[in-house]
Amino acid sequence: MKNKLQSKQSIALFIAVTFSAITLNTWWNANAQTTAKPTPPKYTKLQDVKNFSIKGNGKAFQPGNLQQTNQPDKADDQKFKRGVIGWDDRVPMLSRQYPWSAIGRVQGLTTEGKDYHCTGTLISEDVVLTNAHCVIDPETRQLSQKILFLPNVINGKVTDESDIAQVQNVIYGTDFTGTKLENQTNDWAVLKLNKPIGLKYGYLGWKSFPSSTLTKNRNKYIFVGYSGDFPNTNKQNYQFFTAGKGWTASVQQGCSIVGEESNVLLHDCDTTGGSSGGAILGVIGNQPCIIGLNNAEIKTRDGRTIINLGVKIDFLDRLAGK
Repeated sequence: MKNKLQSKQSIALFIAVTFSAITLNTWWNANAQTTAKPTPPKYTKLQDVKNFSIKGNGKAFQPGNLQQTNQPDKADDQKFKRGVIGWDDRVPMLSRQYPWSAIGRVQGLTTEGKDYHCTGTLISEDVVLTNAHCVIDPETRQLSQKILFLPNVINGKVTDESDIAQVQNVIYGTDFTGTKLENQTNDWAVLKLNKPIGLKYGYLGWKSFPSSTLTKNRNKYIFVGYSGDFPNTNKQNYQFFTAGKGWTASVQQGCSIVGEESNVLLHDCDTTGGSSGGAILGVIGNQPCIIGLNNAEIKTRDGRTIINLGVKIDFLDRLAGK
């Protein structure tokens, strides 16, 4: 059975890679911040990067006023009360404590004026990790004209609207002019913000492991993403999510890295549009850290997902000069 699955993955990887992340919505039109002319970020290829640093060099930072909790669905706001829902493995991210505080929504505006969203994670006081296809259209290769990062969005709200940060600079791994495999393995971007909100919300470190180590720890990983199909307000006790789908992150605890093929991670975490750029987390010594980056899914022609794909995180070591 395992050999059959690997064979299907091998064939599908080069034929039917579907990037899983961009979900369109109407947020820009409804938000007063968009009345001004958008200020495009500066885009820089990895090979052209000079004098860029990631403060912390991969080490996490937890603000002194935030507690660490492994219960993402334990709400700090008592109005968010819910029962146990058994319809899938995901729970809503309702906590404003660390490390959930460091995860947020990447909000972009395309050159055609269409708005979309992905997921991002603070990895420094002013740097967010996400996918390249969350800032560059893989088909047209057009660059997003405006990008914001909304930290720890719950039901469409952030703790303080003044903490919504604008992206000033983008460093990306691919502009999608390479082969499918090159684009897949380099589908990452780091976003330099205009304010150091990581000092308030904290940021996550990362740890690069060989796939042989990652695959041994089955059902040990955590995935967080602002999925476009979550939360489903038709489900019991989810009616209070009035902001709609994609405005509260979903959390899956207990997913796996099931393998690696051609330097591409294969994982079984639940994903859908909007969850691209979401970090796959591991817990090492009671400290959560990023061990991979979700970016795509392989589907059959009838839309059934075979496996999800991820980007190895070792590029951050190179970018940080380790």
